[in-house]
Amino acid sequence: MFPNDSEIWGDDADGDELKEECGVVGIHAPDQDAARLAFFALYTLQHRGQEAAGMASVDHGVAHVHKGQGLVPAVFNEDNLSTLKGEFAIGHTRYSTTGGTGLRNAQPHVIETIDGPLGIAHNGNLVNAHILRRQLLERGVGLQTSSDTEVMIHLLTGGSGDWMNRIKMLMAQAEGAFALTIITRDAVFGVRDPWGFRPLVLGKFEGGYLLASETCAFSAIGAELVHELAPGEICRLDADGYRIEQGAVPKQRAFCTFEQIYFSRPDSIYEGKLVHSTRQRLGRELAREAPVDADVVVAVPDSGTPHAVGFAQEAGIPYTEGFTKNRYVGRTFIEPTQELRESKVRMKFNPLADNLAGKRVVMVDDSIVRGTTSGPLVQMLRDAGASEVHVRVACPAITDPCYMGVDMAAREDLIAANMDVESIAEHIGADSLAFLSIEALMRGLETQEGYCNACFTGVYPFEEERFVQLTLKTKEQFASVWGD
Repeated sequence: MFPNDSEIWGDDADGDELKEECGVVGIHAPDQDAARLAFFALYTLQHRGQEAAGMASVDHGVAHVHKGQGLVPAVFNEDNLSTLKGEFAIGHTRYSTTGGTGLRNAQPHVIETIDGPLGIAHNGNLVNAHILRRQLLERGVGLQTSSDTEVMIHLLTGGSGDWMNRIKMLMAQAEGAFALTIITRDAVFGVRDPWGFRPLVLGKFEGGYLLASETCAFSAIGAELVHELAPGEICRLDADGYRIEQGAVPKQRAFCTFEQIYFSRPDSIYEGKLVHSTRQRLGRELAREAPVDADVVVAVPDSGTPHAVGFAQEAGIPYTEGFTKNRYVGRTFIEPTQELRESKVRMKFNPLADNLAGKRVVMVDDSIVRGTTSGPLVQMLRDAGASEVHVRVACPAITDPCYMGVDMAAREDLIAANMDVESIAEHIGADSLAFLSIEALMRGLETQEGYCNACFTGVYPFEEERFVQLTLKTKEQFASVWGD
């Protein structure tokens, strides 16, 4: 039976927010409770996925696993954490990109092999997962989920040599984005794909080492950055400490731009640069490129705040709070009435009228995807008394979908793929609208290369013909691969 829309695209398919990929951790903590430490690290990566969370630990060759749907503190408690014994552990927070949202697709995936337990947690998306899946099925391998992570775990078990060699064989077959943590009987591995789409960092704390999607996880357990894994690198944590090897020849580096624009926590660091500071630079670039006469600058909280602060600083316009945000509104499986569905933005945001009445307002957001949120926000500002509303967006217009693990929406649903800037401004009710240019984006990132901007340009980091063959764009293609 073919999955329904919510299983493929999520229950918020009409929303305008980018969905946060996933977060992974891996830890070796000799003579310590690794899973408890991993819990705190995983908690700091909650922003990367709110659908499900899970951890696996290994104690004297025996694996222990606990997974559940919901936020990290809802999934784990003292009782189930006490069962996750051992000095090795991996963890995962999930937002689904490949596979449905159900518990069966929650990670880590763990199986027993002739060489002991094997578990894997994955952030990313394999663009050739359907080809690899069919090959496994033709070999007689039974699959229980629709996740590309399960495909990878079976490719590992089908390899030869030690686990390091098998991981290298996996990297030679997998195409797309993957940052992995892998647990075996006596080690934890971290793996970053040859393009470096997704981040993975290594930290050291008293008595052990931690692998995580972002450096913000280090503060939770007092770890310090040791190394940011480069594209194609493998890091092994074991009784001897850590060892890093090149697992695959690095490709042209294609780090996801949206890690800097939106996904990563502001206190994370990439290549020695604080994400919050990078976002402020993008805001300043936006103010220089798209100035406007206005009285106040407001942000669409929370991700738009550092961009708006940078804009205000550069423009010399006062920054003020324009919205309060209900931070307890998340994904819901309770179906609202049509009236509530249309006004759901008001469940999340409310305007602060005293800061807006009679003012010419610049509203700064990090991105516009479908355009379904911007219009209601502009109207809120007008209802609160704003005399003008000018929208400024701290990234280029999103015109193309992402196939590397970001739920960006299909091309036909992307407003900038179907309207020009003037039409979008009219559609959302803004007095003016401007997006940051690619050139200004790269200036703000203080580089001219090393990033994937495919969602802005349609130029993907794969050979075009090969890429078209690998990507899944419609229900019909999905059904032909995954079955009826």
